[in-house]
Amino acid sequence: MILHRLPWIQAFPMSPVRTAAFLLDLVRELCKLPGETEWLEFKQNNDRPEELGEYISALANSAALVGKASAYLLWGVDDKTHAITGTKVNPRQEKKGNEELESWLLRLLEPKLEFWFHEVSVDGKHVVLLEIERAARQPVRFSGTEYIRVGSYKKPLKDYPEKERALWRLFDLTPFEEGSP
Repeated sequence: MILHRLPWIQAFPMSPVRTAAFLLDLVRELCKLPGETEWLEFKQNNDRPEELGEYISALANSAALVGKASAYLLWGVDDKTHAITGTKVNPRQEKKGNEELESWLLRLLEPKLEFWFHEVSVDGKHVVLLEIERAARQPVRFSGTEYIRVGSYKKPLKDYPEKERALWRLFDLTPFEEGSP
C-alpha cells in the first residue's frame, strides 16, 4: 500500500518514525538551546505522574501558542548546564495504580492528543524524550485543568487570561483542516 496516495491518512496521526540517529541529533540540538523554553522542559529523574500530565498540557498549549508543531520533555539532562546526565526514568514500565502510565495519562487528557516516549542512548547514558503534539482547536486539559508555560514555569492557564485569549484567537484563525499537526 502506498501511503502518499491516501490523503486521509494524515487525519489519523501515527507514531512518528524516528531513527536512533534522528533522536540522538534532536536531543543534542535541544541541549544546545540557551535554556528551557515554553515548548521544552529538562528533567533528571522526576517521574511523578500528576506532574507529568500537567507538563503535557502546558507544553502542548504553549507549543501551539508559539507556533511549534511539537513540544518536548527531556529526562536525563541537567536543568542548568544541559549536560547529559542520564536518567532512571522508564515510562514504559511505570504504572499509576494498576494502569499503565501512558493509558492513565491519555484518560485524563482532554482533548486527546498524541505523545510519544522515545528512549535514546547518548554517550552511553539513558535519556528519555517525550514528544508531544501541539494543542489544536482548544487548549489541552489534564484532570480538568488547562496549563500553560510562562517562561520555563508551568502555570494554570486561567491565571493568565491574556495567554488564554491569544490561544483561543489562534485556534479561531486556524482552518479546521490545519488544526491538527
